[in-house]
Amino acid sequence: MKNQKTSILNMTEGNPVALIIQFSIPMLIGNLFQQLYNLVDSIIVGQFVGADALAAIGATGSVTFLFFALCNGIGSGGGIITSQFFGKGNVKEIKSCIVNTGYIMLVFPLIVGICAFFLAGPALALLGTPDDIMGDAVLYMQIMCVGLIFVSLYNYASSMLRALGDSKTPLYFLVFSCILNTGLDVLFVCGLHMSVAGAGIATVISQFISGISCLLYAIARNEYFHMTRDDMKYDTQISIKVLKLGIPLSLQFSLIAISCMALQKVVNSYGKIAVAAFTATSRIEQIIHQPYQTLGAALSTFTGQNYGAGKKKRITEGYHKGLLLMFIFSVLMLPIIQLFGEYMIRLFVEDEPVIAMGAKALKITSFFYVMLGMIYVVRGVLNGLGDSFFALFNGIVEVFGRFTVPFMLTAIPAIGLWGIWWSVGIVWAISGITAWMRYRYFKKRMGI
Repeated sequence: MKNQKTSILNMTEGNPVALIIQFSIPMLIGNLFQQLYNLVDSIIVGQFVGADALAAIGATGSVTFLFFALCNGIGSGGGIITSQFFGKGNVKEIKSCIVNTGYIMLVFPLIVGICAFFLAGPALALLGTPDDIMGDAVLYMQIMCVGLIFVSLYNYASSMLRALGDSKTPLYFLVFSCILNTGLDVLFVCGLHMSVAGAGIATVISQFISGISCLLYAIARNEYFHMTRDDMKYDTQISIKVLKLGIPLSLQFSLIAISCMALQKVVNSYGKIAVAAFTATSRIEQIIHQPYQTLGAALSTFTGQNYGAGKKKRITEGYHKGLLLMFIFSVLMLPIIQLFGEYMIRLFVEDEPVIAMGAKALKITSFFYVMLGMIYVVRGVLNGLGDSFFALFNGIVEVFGRFTVPFMLTAIPAIGLWGIWWSVGIVWAISGITAWMRYRYFKKRMGI
């Protein structure tokens, strides 16, 4: 059931695979373009400024992700609650959830962004960021903290629209802002020689345009964003629902970010060549994550709508089809990474030691893609069901894994440096298995 004017997609009726794919394709394209923000920064800085500048940007990744994660979880929680109300067909509750999530997302990112700006230096020092890239790393991170409110604005608007089955509208503005980001990167970094600062400013400007334009378009064109004065009232009960799910999601994302910081500290101890190689492999793997992440988000909306409509059999069917789609993609990606990983690394740097290290690292992690996909599929279904406990538990598992496995593996002389990337895959496997076990338990408890 589709509203042509607003691209609202009702996922409680019709073929689950067709609906999931129909919903996923625009979102996947959007996610890939969103990753281009980081890719373009890294490629242009790495090629036109050098490996040290690339390492400086890469050194900020886990810390920046921590602060972004605190905000994005709230938007995701609001989106899941909205999808459940949509499944019930309750227009008043849908609008109230959109409004109250918006209130929370207006205040929270401002507070987090200000704190993150002043904590940038101490946080990067705590991770043991090499001195010769510390200055650029702090500058880049502080610029990105200024843009936190804009990232949150876009994620809020897109979460609400996707909860209603509209995965197309966020794509249109994201594509435009990504093209703008590329142009501004060329201008600021190559033309004005602003180095990492130029890359950061270009990204912030592009994020601002993406966020504000997506929200304004939704207000103008989507019927659920047409609010009366009564709709704009603060609702304590709905806000509590959003926070009850959103806070565990934020904590999950934050714990994952903290675990990435622990891994980054290990990477930093091996010097700037390892940091540059890890940055390049991380950027490539962010692209690999996108189909899995998109599938998980589609399953979250699919599950939320069907759970709200009381159609539990469709939830199980969607889960099984999601696993199949994930497995097919994982099998296809393995030989591509094994054969062409080196050429992918060359997109970022020309330093042969970095290229050789990065290519071998990709070969290691690619064997674990099925486990990575398992995490996203199960997480999407459980989030759609409102399982807030799993969100927090999954984050704890990743923190434990990344605080122990990298240190254990790199301490083994025969493994050494390569323990960094073996630990990435092993943590994926641990998280994937625990996610599957949680789904089996929760499925029985919910009577699905």
